[in-house]
Amino acid sequence: MYACIHAPGNLPLLLECARFFSPHIEEISPDTVVFDVRGLSSLYGPPAQLAHAIDRRVGITANIAIASNPDAAIHAACGLRGITTIEPGCEAAALARLPLNLLVNSLRGGWGETAELLDLWGIRTFGEFAKLPPLGVAARLGDEGINLQRLAQGQGCRQLRPIEDPLQFEEAMELEYPVELLEPLSFILARLLNEVCRRLGARSLATNEIRLRLTLENAPEHVCVLRLPVPMLDAAAFLKMLQLDLSGRPPASPVLKAALMAEPVKPQRTQQGLFAALAPEPEKLEMTIARIRHLTGPDNVGVAALVDTHRPDSFVMRAFSPRTLTTQTIVEQPPRLSLRRFRPPQYAQVTLDRERPARISSPAVNGSVVMAKGPWRTSGDWWRDSVWNRDEWDVETSSGGLFRLYRELDSLRWFVEGSYD
Repeated sequence: MYACIHAPGNLPLLLECARFFSPHIEEISPDTVVFDVRGLSSLYGPPAQLAHAIDRRVGITANIAIASNPDAAIHAACGLRGITTIEPGCEAAALARLPLNLLVNSLRGGWGETAELLDLWGIRTFGEFAKLPPLGVAARLGDEGINLQRLAQGQGCRQLRPIEDPLQFEEAMELEYPVELLEPLSFILARLLNEVCRRLGARSLATNEIRLRLTLENAPEHVCVLRLPVPMLDAAAFLKMLQLDLSGRPPASPVLKAALMAEPVKPQRTQQGLFAALAPEPEKLEMTIARIRHLTGPDNVGVAALVDTHRPDSFVMRAFSPRTLTTQTIVEQPPRLSLRRFRPPQYAQVTLDRERPARISSPAVNGSVVMAKGPWRTSGDWWRDSVWNRDEWDVETSSGGLFRLYRELDSLRWFVEGSYD
């Protein structure tokens, strides 16, 4: 069953009423909406009682029709006053007295020639058009005429073209008086988060980014952004993360308004392997990371990522983002030496013999050099203040250890960068 509401110039009110009964709504015109009401008989009873419930909900004078297909409901609502319920199989009789121009105008496309031709034939109503021989209609009007005749008989069969509302999950609250302390502000944030999470959960969604905007008194706007590694839907965890962020970076002045926005994404669903080690829950892991970030600073927590440069040991910390492990074929590779870096590099005194290291004295290694390979000169960032220019050596000491040395060409100082395993 489908219901249609027709009321001139009240589209927002019609959409609000239709959303109360069904999520599947099609906007026909600025005056008409049709929506799916199948399955509501257990809540509202027969179609007549459902139509009266819709009439009470809309709250204005409107034409309401319920029929077995959307087109019959649309034509009845646009052509008949008051409440109309059409039983299945009675569509042709119920629509017979409607003017034919209503049928033509309800369709999308250029039907002007067809309407003019039907008027010349003297066909003025749905009933008159429905009684014409189908073969004659097909011969003179083609497929368009057959479709028109089926609609005139109330035999339309199509799916709704539902409107899609933009997925915006935002909540805002203007405060009666400026708030300076974090504790009363937390109550407001909890209310906003609970409402946003409720709306996300109603659509089976989660979020991976939450943005809080605080309007301040006589100060620029304060913005907090939570970027989550996995989609989550835990208002309590979100509140604690915002509290940690605000306590570490408090607003510059009292808060006048709080606005919260969540980016909707599909929730993450993963199937753990039977013999795979259990991983911590994403909510608890993100909460732990947020606490560590609060203590150490936002630039000191995350995953080390290499920088696009040849400078040794250059990396940055990026937000943690877990990846799904996939089964791959293990390719055997020949064993290679690994350099275990000293952070920071150890200052060393190096004795040279014919411009080659001969003896090393440092906290990391002491002894004579039995073999030295190099130098390999590396340099870069000459256009910045962080320019580097150095010679590197790989050496073996008398004790059997393998080390990397380098000398800064600007200061001529030697350092032990690491040892080879």
